[in-house]
Amino acid sequence: MKDLSKAQVQWLEVGEEAAAQRIDNFLLRHLKGVPKSHVYRVLRSGEVRVNSGRVKPDYRLQPGDKVRVPPVRVSASKPPPRGTEYPVAYEDEALLVIDKPAGVAVHGGSGLSFGVIESLRAARPQAKMLELAHRLDRDTSGLLIVAKKRTALVELHRMLRDGEVEKVYMAVVKGTPAKPAMEIREALHKHVNARGERRVSVNEGGKAAVTQLKVVKPGEFSALQVRLLTGRTHQIRVHLAHAGHPILGDDKYGDFDLNHRMQKQGVKRLLLHAHRLSFAHPVTKENLTLQSPLPADIRKFT
Repeated sequence: MKDLSKAQVQWLEVGEEAAAQRIDNFLLRHLKGVPKSHVYRVLRSGEVRVNSGRVKPDYRLQPGDKVRVPPVRVSASKPPPRGTEYPVAYEDEALLVIDKPAGVAVHGGSGLSFGVIESLRAARPQAKMLELAHRLDRDTSGLLIVAKKRTALVELHRMLRDGEVEKVYMAVVKGTPAKPAMEIREALHKHVNARGERRVSVNEGGKAAVTQLKVVKPGEFSALQVRLLTGRTHQIRVHLAHAGHPILGDDKYGDFDLNHRMQKQGVKRLLLHAHRLSFAHPVTKENLTLQSPLPADIRKFT
């Protein structure tokens, strides 16, 4: 792949690794240092062409497409990502599953220059492709799937939509649920609050969401095994808070007074951990079950 940041028109031919990728994401990935707003501006203006024709930002690339990239300016104010490797739970030619630490965002944005995926790309410059298959909240630790091939990414997205990836979390919550095992079925709606912050709430007009709970250790603060049957934004956090059992350390939906008191006892973050993944390999169809050890701050409640 040629350097796209040079001030001259470039023509790029799309390979298999970029097949089915949106043109805007393709440009954002390869025009490193170019402001996002500028990338969308040149797309809207028609300066970016695919096979000599104008395309919309959601156009999905096909193998053999020829992309015209106009001269672009590079921002000098944004530092380059720092290459970082993370503990690996599984890796082959198509797939990488890492054990993400708490406190690290999965991607740049919201005031962050870069996250896990940008750091991984910087650490592995030889990799043709590294793309997130799903997301974890910044303060959630645990297993995160990264695709190394476009075919794997497309299949993983289908599997996640169709509920073919079993995702099991461990959470520490306030109080003890009334039943040792239960299922929460409450639709979730995304909105922006008065401060302009993105939030999710239980709302009949929202998207269907199903969360299964199992009490592992009851008490004033209970350890729960949580299984996601759908993958909505902040689903576990909102469902548990709505049920009266907010996750300790949750700074968006939790019991803020309790969080403040628990900080003195060492609870410094959201006590939610992506503990286990079970799914068929998106390429080989081998059955995989991967598990991440519980962090010390969650283990002491179990």
